[in-house]
Amino acid sequence: MSNHLAQTSSLYLRKHAENPIDWWYWCDEALETAKRENKPIFLSIGYSSCHWCTVMEGEAFSDDAIASYLNDNFLPIKVDREERPDIDSIYMQALQMMTGQGGWPLNIFLTPDDRVPFYGGTYFPVQPRYGRPGFLEILQSVRRFYDVETEKLTQFKSEMMRVLQQSASLPQGDTSLNGELLLQGMEISSRIIDQKQPGQPSFPMMPYALLTLQGLRLGVPKADNIAKQRGMDLVLGGIYDQVGGGFHRYTVDATWTVPHFEKMLYDNGQILEYLANLWSCGIEESAIERAIAGTIEWLQREMTDPKGFFYAAQDADSFITPQDAEPEEGAFYVWDYGELDEILTPGELQEMQTAFTVTLDGNFEGNNVLQRRNSEKLSETTLSALSKLFKVRYGEDADRTAPFPPARNNQEAKNKAWPGRIPAVTDTKMIVAWNSLLISGLARVYAVFGNKTAWNLAQNAANFILENQWLEGRFHRLNYEGETAILAQSEDYALFIKALLDLYTAKPTETKWLDAAVNVQKEFDQYLWSEESGGYYNTANDASRDLIIRERSYIDNATPAANGIAIANLMRLSLLADNPDWGDRAAAILQAFSEIMEKSPQACPSLFNGLDWYCNATLVRTTPETLQTLVPFYSPVAAYQVETELPANAVGLVCQGFSCLEPAQSLEQLLSQLTSSQSR
Repeated sequence: MSNHLAQTSSLYLRKHAENPIDWWYWCDEALETAKRENKPIFLSIGYSSCHWCTVMEGEAFSDDAIASYLNDNFLPIKVDREERPDIDSIYMQALQMMTGQGGWPLNIFLTPDDRVPFYGGTYFPVQPRYGRPGFLEILQSVRRFYDVETEKLTQFKSEMMRVLQQSASLPQGDTSLNGELLLQGMEISSRIIDQKQPGQPSFPMMPYALLTLQGLRLGVPKADNIAKQRGMDLVLGGIYDQVGGGFHRYTVDATWTVPHFEKMLYDNGQILEYLANLWSCGIEESAIERAIAGTIEWLQREMTDPKGFFYAAQDADSFITPQDAEPEEGAFYVWDYGELDEILTPGELQEMQTAFTVTLDGNFEGNNVLQRRNSEKLSETTLSALSKLFKVRYGEDADRTAPFPPARNNQEAKNKAWPGRIPAVTDTKMIVAWNSLLISGLARVYAVFGNKTAWNLAQNAANFILENQWLEGRFHRLNYEGETAILAQSEDYALFIKALLDLYTAKPTETKWLDAAVNVQKEFDQYLWSEESGGYYNTANDASRDLIIRERSYIDNATPAANGIAIANLMRLSLLADNPDWGDRAAAILQAFSEIMEKSPQACPSLFNGLDWYCNATLVRTTPETLQTLVPFYSPVAAYQVETELPANAVGLVCQGFSCLEPAQSLEQLLSQLTSSQSR
């Protein structure tokens, strides 16, 4: 019998609809029921492509004994973190306070009357293993503590709320917002990107990589080598799908070899922007161009809805045969040596072994993840071999850019007659923030390479959001097959405004993108700005009553924090819309987080990106023809505007804040002024 999740829109929630656990989704009725029945809330947070979330769903959450005890003694609630990152952020912070680490699935217990967390963990096995107690034992201990240790529980709750509230109300600092602080942040980010720890996983960490790249022009030591190496790790490593295109989420090792195989839209958007910027800095490696082209093909083929938006993610696991009870990690992507020997000619196999890490024993559970050995251009024989592998995976008649229909759930994956391998499940929801990261990446690819496919994909997604994501005058975060859902959060506003400004930067003659950015920024200011403290809350006033605290995001994770992106947006808008009030608002955010930037620069590279704009923002006003020449250059804190009434004999004006340098009389002088202005 299905539980409360059966009719939800979220793929992640629906995966748990047939569990014997009486799951609720997060809603007033669930919270009131827990309070009325005096049942602690068991809150479990995850997402559709999370491997260990899938494992726990098939193990502990499908166990009848565990379900019986959980249903009798707790109120179980499931949350999709991609729907409600605000809820996830609060309780992830609490878990990290309790245990010193976090991750997904995030499993945490809350008191029913006030939703304060008092115990938590990540993956819980059915039986004790991996040094972890069994889940039923944990449930019994937690319930006993709740019933018996009431005084300790009260003390713990009080301390937890004190710490959470303290973290949400940041101290007002008086740190100077200057170039010295900026360089400190850039140097910290470059050192973080440069670290390689044996035995530890490797993550793209794009907010840190992007800030490292910005440090090139300001003389950050070794920034050029570090930035290039991060790009080479990405395009040569197993994290890039060398056969089908697109980047996996991370690798489980320090050598960028074996990925955790899910593909997340947010990673691919940021990586596209980064690689295009590397190219525009003069790092013109053929492997970069190939990875960009392959990723765009993957987006066209597997991640673009007919309406124009991009899907959210693809699972790590897939079925080998329709008869399999459970999917296997990486099955869609890896290659057995015997299979390669059968598919390829001897010459092709030899070329593949020269270009990639292909061995008899493999590098992942007896199979091969393709990792490139060098960045040299691939031979025609190697490309022919990769084409054969593509056809084995997708079907003999598969086209690299023709739409390949998604498997929307496990049943569809197993029951459909696929022409090649059974694909991983695709989460087809539209998330504004993640689409925005992709729009920005594609806009930069268009600006640097003139790739018209990238431009069309970017503007189609932006138009979909503008035309579909406002309901009753309010911006919304999600779209499920035409159904708009959940009020937008700060990352949706900030990243979509950035995307619109990036589209305008790529084509400054199309002012509709700037006009749209101005309108979205006004709504952002109206509903999420903190008048008391500065900065933007994660959620609007009328969407926060179910939260125990209101946070203002500033810590970068796999995606950049909203307030850091907002600073850069405001500085760009202050120049482009000639509105100094937005510059003042950017300064207020920086001041609000200045003590964090001084004491914990490793946590917030996007705030330093905002500080770079605050210190060095430059506006170039020139003709459309000259802009076509300027836009491909790497000018990370420059905004561009069409100007048809320039002084006599001038080719353009470079403006710092609200004053301009002497009119440039040549393109060379204009470029020189632009370069020096961004390093002042």
